[in-house]
Amino acid sequence: MSSLHPTLFSSCTGKRLSAWLAAFFCAMFLTACGTKGPEYDPTANWTAEQLFQDGKIEMNAGKWKEARERFTAVEARYPFGSLAQQAMINLAYVNWKDNEPEQALATIARFQQQYPNHPGTDYMIYLKGLINFTPPSAIFSQITQQDPGERDPKALRQSYLAFNELIDRFPNSSYAPDARKRIAWLVNTIAMNEVYVARYYYDRNAYVAAINRAQSVITDFEGVPAAEQALYVMMMSYKKLGMNDLSKDSERVLLTNFPNTKLIAEGFPDKYSKWNPLRLF
Repeated sequence: MSSLHPTLFSSCTGKRLSAWLAAFFCAMFLTACGTKGPEYDPTANWTAEQLFQDGKIEMNAGKWKEARERFTAVEARYPFGSLAQQAMINLAYVNWKDNEPEQALATIARFQQQYPNHPGTDYMIYLKGLINFTPPSAIFSQITQQDPGERDPKALRQSYLAFNELIDRFPNSSYAPDARKRIAWLVNTIAMNEVYVARYYYDRNAYVAAINRAQSVITDFEGVPAAEQALYVMMMSYKKLGMNDLSKDSERVLLTNFPNTKLIAEGFPDKYSKWNPLRLF
């Protein structure tokens, strides 16, 4: 009987050993991968209360990314608990503070759709007003000295609608007094935007368009300070059109409501700030 050659036997044994070792280490690696979850996510086994409380700590410390992760985890893992609702409220605030207004508004819309009768509804409406009241672009207004009336009025109108809804639905809300103050400012600021557009038309000899835009300030925003310039736009536009009687009527109304006006003697104030997009046209 022939025997297996020693060299061949050694080669076969080595191959089997190598295959066995490879299989062993592969199994060990897969086992290790399966047990690494908690190391990568230390909150994997946290309760809703733990996630929520840690989120509040991070939020109060201004750590918006960490707070967002905690509140999102509460909502995702425990969607039917009361803490999920409060986590959504906090998430809207965190997104706003982290300069993510669109995400904040989307969270508010989702909250209002899912929980229309929630006790925190007044706060969410108030927050919606705040987000539109101070968009990221408004942060630089203190540096540029841009008149708020020169901003895009869309966000200002959305802010007005939110604050007005809050006052109508929740007149006794703790947020209502501040909303009323902001509405007063918003009304004049939106009216001032209309004045800037009226002046834009006036400077381009489109006097009828200027009169119509200025007239909207008088009729839609009764009693606002911006009415002073609106009346002056009307007075001068009628004068340019040769409609002297209407020009005099506008002047009389201007002097009656703003007896100390300097517009008649000095004319319009500086046209626009250098940041007003109307300067480009």
